[in-house]
Amino acid sequence: MSVPSVSTRVLAGVLFVSAAITAGLLVSPTATVAAMESVTTNPTLFGAAIVGLYLVRPLFAWPTTPLAAVVGYGLGVTVGVPVALVGVVVTVTPIFFVARGTLGGSAATATTATNSWFESALGRTNSVVERYFTTAGPIRGVAASRLAPIPSDLSTCAAAASGVSYRHFVIGTVLGELPWTIAAVVVGASAGTVTAGGFGELGLALTLACCLAALVLLAGPAYRVFRTQPEPEDHSALDG
Repeated sequence: MSVPSVSTRVLAGVLFVSAAITAGLLVSPTATVAAMESVTTNPTLFGAAIVGLYLVRPLFAWPTTPLAAVVGYGLGVTVGVPVALVGVVVTVTPIFFVARGTLGGSAATATTATNSWFESALGRTNSVVERYFTTAGPIRGVAASRLAPIPSDLSTCAAAASGVSYRHFVIGTVLGELPWTIAAVVVGASAGTVTAGGFGELGLALTLACCLAALVLLAGPAYRVFRTQPEPEDHSALDG
């Protein structure tokens, strides 16, 4: 059995992500999450429904925040926060390994194989992502990307493609998702009904706070990179 070429694997990964995004646009989490309210009175059914939601979430590229709010609504804050964090790790794991198998370490080879625009763009993107994780470090880099208000699966694919180990990925994910998860669980626990408002439920203040935390995490590595930049040569007339 022949092994698919690098280009074929990369194209398959891009098509998979595109299909997930399209499905997410067609299947909104709002109605699905709202239906959870009917089973919150039955712990067994609610637990099974939560597991099901976290398992199917990657297929629709849903954000994780509404699911954490549902967990808070049904389980409260004390139990809801650790359960929601475990759910985040579980739901991003398939995306991580799919991206690792299709995108990881493939861009550099692809750009030398042909000069197509797609592979060239992919190679440049992969180079930027690798420099980011090399400079920031795997755990710090993943945590900062989770703190920033960018799509969860985009952060996952970037980490997988750059060669971040699964252990570092999990640690960074838990650290970066912690403030979002706590806020979403608190919102869900205090809500009168199950809601899927996502980031809008958490407010601008939390978004700004998480962005600031991400900048603080990256300030040290950015400063070290700046310090190591070579001094520009002075070509003034005084130097002859």
